[in-house]
Amino acid sequence: MTDSPAASVPGTGPESAAVLAIDAGNSKTDVAVVAADGTVLASVRGRRGFQPPKLGVNAAVDVLALTVGEALHLASAHGRTVERVEHVSACLANADLPVEEKELAAALAARGWGRTVEVRNDTFAILRAGVDEPRGVAVVCGAGINCVGMLPDGRTARFPAIGKLSGDWGGGQGLAEESLWHAARAEDGRGEPTELVRTLPGHFGLNSMYELIEALHRGDIPYARTHELTPVLFVTSASGDPIARSLVRRLAEEVVAMASVALTRLGLLDEEAPVLLGGSVLAARHPELDTQVRALLAERAPKAVIGVVTAPPVLGAALLGFDHIGAPDTARTRLREHYR
Repeated sequence: MTDSPAASVPGTGPESAAVLAIDAGNSKTDVAVVAADGTVLASVRGRRGFQPPKLGVNAAVDVLALTVGEALHLASAHGRTVERVEHVSACLANADLPVEEKELAAALAARGWGRTVEVRNDTFAILRAGVDEPRGVAVVCGAGINCVGMLPDGRTARFPAIGKLSGDWGGGQGLAEESLWHAARAEDGRGEPTELVRTLPGHFGLNSMYELIEALHRGDIPYARTHELTPVLFVTSASGDPIARSLVRRLAEEVVAMASVALTRLGLLDEEAPVLLGGSVLAARHPELDTQVRALLAERAPKAVIGVVTAPPVLGAALLGFDHIGAPDTARTRLREHYR
């Protein structure tokens, strides 16, 4: 059995399963088994994420298989045996390039979970969860930053989104590191003054940037905890600090730049089209960031309709699966009602 803290199965349901929907991020995995009429036969959350760069493709799929196996087991209720579905729709973290999507699709197909398999980057799940049809653009800012767009005819717009190597700036981790850089230089005199020299170390109960640098360098504070500094940046910015405000402004510019380029690539820049914001940083609706994104996007893409995605991404993975098999609108409605 998988290490899932939450699993559910309804008391009744159809005799067959149409879609195995998978949303696997870096830290957790959601799996749903969905019938052709939109009934969710089983849903499972696994506590482990999908990390082929660290584990290798086969080992990462082995971890994924634990959660998938429990979902299929839970769906096998009332005398049914659900071992294989019509279509596997998997939206996976670290599937950043089309070649990686193909490689992962082959690895999932080898497990025999479904007759057909489609793998997409997990940002597509967030986009599809927030739109009634596969049309629009989503910008996601969590630990990193990414943007994708899609049209009903299957065309997409995307970025490699693998960090500075592919021209990215922003994301929660990137903001934390930029904040530390400016604060370190402000404290020793190389940079402009900023209140970040006080607020960043103060978050960890320290008195100076030197103490924080030493603690991070020596491992007394795990480097992974630097993500905690992103909210500190927003608080410092809200107090009027110029350096902090410049970082928030730059993030807003990056979000709008990605969205505008994706809209242009899809021919949607001059049409009314949804631009959805997702991920922990954007979904938090920090007033300063949110206001700037809306103002800048109104200049670059005045017909864009901004929304914030709150639906679970696994819903998007399931809807992408329904798009693939041509499920009726009634099934999509029932599926959305389940996750509402």
